[in-house]
Amino acid sequence: MVEFSLDLNEEQRDLRDWVHGFAAEVVRPAAAEWDAREETPWPIVQEAAKVGLYGFEFLATCWADPTGLSLPIASEELFWGDAGIGLSIFGTSLAVAAIYGAGTPDQLVEWVPQCFGDTGNPAVAAFCSTEPEAGSDVAAMRTRASYDAATDEWVLRGQKAYATNGGIAGVHVVIASVDPELGSRGQAAFVVPPGTSGLSATRKLRKLGLRASHTADVFLDDVRVPGRCLLGGKDALDERLARARSGQRASGQAAMRTFELSRPTVGAQALGVARAAYEYALDYARDRVQFGRPIITNQAVAFTLADMRTEIDAARLLVWRASWMGRNNRPFTAGEGSMSKLKAGEVAVSVTEKAVQLLGGAGFLRDHPVERWYRDAKIYTIFEGTSEIQRLVISRAISGLPIR
Repeated sequence: MVEFSLDLNEEQRDLRDWVHGFAAEVVRPAAAEWDAREETPWPIVQEAAKVGLYGFEFLATCWADPTGLSLPIASEELFWGDAGIGLSIFGTSLAVAAIYGAGTPDQLVEWVPQCFGDTGNPAVAAFCSTEPEAGSDVAAMRTRASYDAATDEWVLRGQKAYATNGGIAGVHVVIASVDPELGSRGQAAFVVPPGTSGLSATRKLRKLGLRASHTADVFLDDVRVPGRCLLGGKDALDERLARARSGQRASGQAAMRTFELSRPTVGAQALGVARAAYEYALDYARDRVQFGRPIITNQAVAFTLADMRTEIDAARLLVWRASWMGRNNRPFTAGEGSMSKLKAGEVAVSVTEKAVQLLGGAGFLRDHPVERWYRDAKIYTIFEGTSEIQRLVISRAISGLPIR
């Protein structure tokens, strides 16, 4: 086990500076344009692929860090540049995490490279779990997967909602129920390869924030995929279902395993948004002169900025702790992963709102980026588990009781 330290090593400092440079020079200057266009910024994704920021090699290097801090460090810096563009670059990682967490070594080799495409022609991948009637209530999932033994194929039917990269992705990873009577324990993850017939996305959803990231509903109309597309394989699934039917304790289910892997990283994304807003507001307060002096000399403004910085740093410590625990296989006995995402998401909303307030009327205009950061921040109290769901996870962990 690697000892936890707040001192970044040389590789982590180099990573931080490199990603920050890309965010400052490539992402941030283009952020307002792609937010207004509400389109996937393919030229920036391609540039990220060229420099090595987009691809499995980058993720694998981050995941290999024994401290677990490389990916949250990189996420914070990239999303400091812009959350919408950041999610266009890092959104694929959620599908990759699902394959990595549930797939066999052969499946990793086959599907992960296809998630990213190649340097000259990058692709994106989508993770499809949420449904119109099954958001926080994962057990209510209606998408079904049935096995056709005659052809060794799985047939998927249903609808997914709010899928990042849905429809424009090459690879879609779909969570479906194979035994509805078992609830979440009867679910499995499937890879839908590029070009598979029956999968469609009718329209791009228009959002409050993260507008440069593509979000869509995905429809599965008798989508047939080969047996090898069941992540983990049929033997492992049959064994898991048999244990569940006999009443044995399950080790988890497909969607939640992916979210557990990603929550601290999502918290780091929220930190990047919050830090961007705080730094901008700090500079504005130093430069803005009213009544003959900079507004930062007013105690109300200075204390607000002090609170913003304190909350950001506190949230970062929770994110780093959870990231270290996850990488070193330390159990989240008190819901530490959910704590990190809960705190960081709510800090992002609070800090960006304060930044808008400190800028006054200017903060309400698109001339300043704080209004975009304010819009972007809200999603971090909603997706990958709302703040209320994070509190539910934490309360169950600390009480040991099935709180509802």
